[in-house]
Amino acid sequence: KLAAEFPSEDIFLITSSPVIKAVTNFKQVSKTLEEFDVEEQPSSLLEKRYPNIRVIQSGVKQLKSDEHIIYTEDGKEYMYEKLCLCAGAKPKLIVEGNPYVLGIRDTDSAQAFQKNLAQAERIVVVGNGGIALELVYEIQGCEVIWAIKDKAIGNTFFDAGAAEFLLPKLTAESQETPIECKRTKYTLEGNEEKGRSAGASDKLGSALGPDWHEGLHLKGTQEFSHKVHIEILCEVKKIFLQQEFIQLQRTSLTFPKGERSVEADEVLWPVYVELTNGKIYGCNFIVSATGVVPNVEPFLDGNNFAVGEDGGLKVDKHMHTSLPDVYAAGDICTAAWEPSPVWHQMRLWTQARQMGWYAAKCMAADALGESIDMDFSFELFAHITKFFNYKVVVLGKYNAQGLGSDHELMLRCTKGHEYVKVVMQNGRMMGAVLIGETDLEETFENLILNQMDLSAYGEDLLNPDIDIEDYFD
Repeated sequence: KLAAEFPSEDIFLITSSPVIKAVTNFKQVSKTLEEFDVEEQPSSLLEKRYPNIRVIQSGVKQLKSDEHIIYTEDGKEYMYEKLCLCAGAKPKLIVEGNPYVLGIRDTDSAQAFQKNLAQAERIVVVGNGGIALELVYEIQGCEVIWAIKDKAIGNTFFDAGAAEFLLPKLTAESQETPIECKRTKYTLEGNEEKGRSAGASDKLGSALGPDWHEGLHLKGTQEFSHKVHIEILCEVKKIFLQQEFIQLQRTSLTFPKGERSVEADEVLWPVYVELTNGKIYGCNFIVSATGVVPNVEPFLDGNNFAVGEDGGLKVDKHMHTSLPDVYAAGDICTAAWEPSPVWHQMRLWTQARQMGWYAAKCMAADALGESIDMDFSFELFAHITKFFNYKVVVLGKYNAQGLGSDHELMLRCTKGHEYVKVVMQNGRMMGAVLIGETDLEETFENLILNQMDLSAYGEDLLNPDIDIEDYFD
């Protein structure tokens, strides 16, 4: 976007990754909903398309904001007029430096995971967001103990009702054949041979796109397809390596067969997990899918950034950090402006793309001394994704975020087909979750945006016999 705005200026893209992520197959589904794939491409493609872009492959060692200089790890320095920090976030590992704990956030760690899974008979997955959800659904031929701190699965995106709707898919024996992966994969010559150890996610790759698991062969050693056991309301208390565990002479459990079967496990596992509910399970390795923390490390030293509670660099409504000429966008930043009542920040691909695009517009406006309005994409939170092969659309305050107890939920659910939930406050629609092919996203988007009083319709709002989209067309 910057290269297009300033065709005669030099634009430097400094990245530690040898490939760049490009957005392809972009589709504007509605006013605020967009669908796209994320593809890894060699940086030369970008440089070809925009001759004023130079991609510099190196990590950043230090930022000296008062001197407007970036120092890179390869010993060079770059002066900038304006700088935008888009360094994303890194996985929040449950424990650092344990070879049996894998964090998944980028394509590299997904590959390490796949290598380990090929030899695995049982793994423990910790976390309850989008990546954990997809992972557990995609894994076959391997016992999965899934530890979540909430009552229901997929807490970041769903309530217990939606989780209940999705659960039968987890236990279904075989799955539809996976659709062909549309994303092209670039392998880096000579990079594979270095043999990254399982926990070596110290080099940050770029974050996974929305369909990251598609080209991966996620199959363990066992012959059955799905075996998932969910441990709710618990977290990891302690992790033991095999030696340590034998010395402690404690008992671990077998994979639970029925509701009440609790048997001691005779098998010796490489690693053991003790959960806060007192249960101990042995496994081949542990996947930590417990979210991310903004990757601010290299930039904080010697710079007086205002930092948000979640650890991100605070940005105002023009994506400006607290330092002159320094902007930030995507997972690294924390939106510190007064948000629209139906928008909130969430570290997702869709928001990263919108923020990056908007930050470029803001940098351009600043450079030209023009004023600029807040981008429309920040009016309404809108995200479209796929879970368990269902299309999932979340809009506005879809989980009644920040609405207190002063709201009501309306539901419509057809088992195995669709799940529709709307969040209402004072007769107005504030949010919605749509699972399946409901075709309601555009109508609901409009109803949330224009805040029309819907109290007159009562329960009929979700009556399947009434064609609501026709009604509000």
